[in-house]
Amino acid sequence: MNLRQQLIIDKTIVKFAVLALNVVVRILGKLLRINHKLDSEFKVFAICKFKGLGSIIQATPLIQTIRVNYPEAKIIFVTTESNRMLVQAYPEIDEVITLNDSSTGKLVFGFIPFVWSLLRSNIDNYFDLEIYSNFSSLVTTLSMATNRFGYYLRSSHYRLGIYTHMMFYNIDSPIFQTYLQLIRAFPIQKEITNLKAPEFKKSNWLETFNLTENQYIVINPNASDLRLERRWGSENFITLIPQISKQFSELKVVLIGAPAEANYVKELVAKLPSGNVIDTAGKTSLTGLFEIIKNSKLVITNDSGPMHIAFAFQKMTIGLFGPCSPEQYGFHEFAIPVYKKIYCSPCVHEFDISPCNGNNQCMQLIEVSEVLGHVKTVLEGNFKPNVPESELFFHGKNEWVPGFVNR
Repeated sequence: MNLRQQLIIDKTIVKFAVLALNVVVRILGKLLRINHKLDSEFKVFAICKFKGLGSIIQATPLIQTIRVNYPEAKIIFVTTESNRMLVQAYPEIDEVITLNDSSTGKLVFGFIPFVWSLLRSNIDNYFDLEIYSNFSSLVTTLSMATNRFGYYLRSSHYRLGIYTHMMFYNIDSPIFQTYLQLIRAFPIQKEITNLKAPEFKKSNWLETFNLTENQYIVINPNASDLRLERRWGSENFITLIPQISKQFSELKVVLIGAPAEANYVKELVAKLPSGNVIDTAGKTSLTGLFEIIKNSKLVITNDSGPMHIAFAFQKMTIGLFGPCSPEQYGFHEFAIPVYKKIYCSPCVHEFDISPCNGNNQCMQLIEVSEVLGHVKTVLEGNFKPNVPESELFFHGKNEWVPGFVNR
């Protein structure tokens, strides 16, 4: 099932189901008078993120903070089957419950066993990290968790019923801080803000492509179909790569991409002059992708999953932004965000389909010369990592958490 089909179902059938459930849950909430206080010794936490490899990595501070404050509690991660390998590589997570959404049939026939797995887990606190998904709201309700946490954008009462506690989704806050804001409603003693890389077993992918640690640059010209407008056009990479190869001939250039992106990368490579370029798109496993990024000297990438992988490994990263804000997704001490804030940018939180309908001027305005300049700054050793500061990190006293409402 492709993303477009999923969106149509989510905005029609699932939306009406959620609206109906909201009424039922509000009534039951009044009748049953369940205790939703957050000062208990909770036994089971669940975190749900169906979409976005990068978002899962950005959720690792939340995962680690729960673990350090509730060492005896069970942590469950709820996601799609395609993310299982990644999530299982985090030792803080005790169980992974997945739903296979690769086809309509697998989604339909797997849904009831999936919900049953949630029900029998007896979840105390369920954190839904999806922002717009009606389907995720439906799953949150069916989990029957005592406390159900979600986000709202405008109205403080949006789906308040489906969720027992809601947090304002601030698009100017770094996304890992937005996720952490949920656990700040609890009486925690310690907070962890560092992104964590998964603990995969060492692989031999460097040998496979004849790569040497710290002797190559990774370039990701792709963006998933969640937002294809995040792509910086292939013609820009076709211009940039030969210039990098000429000025830094001692370094190889490695292009990466998922199997679905392999043809796009292959067409790009075909237009490059023969040289020190290696195309790995669609040719590695997930562990291979992580291994290649981990051992690189520099990562140049559109705003997408590989950027967050690079952040987790603390690799120097040049991130190209447009539809999304670097304030939200590019906040990292080793990041150089490149961003042209035009009138309609960032647009991802306002539209399912961007107002430019794919004519992404915010990305087209990024000049090759500007990116090349940043490459020189890094490779010539003139970049100094810095820790951005923001008042948005303030989360208030224990009795008051900004943006937080409960039923």
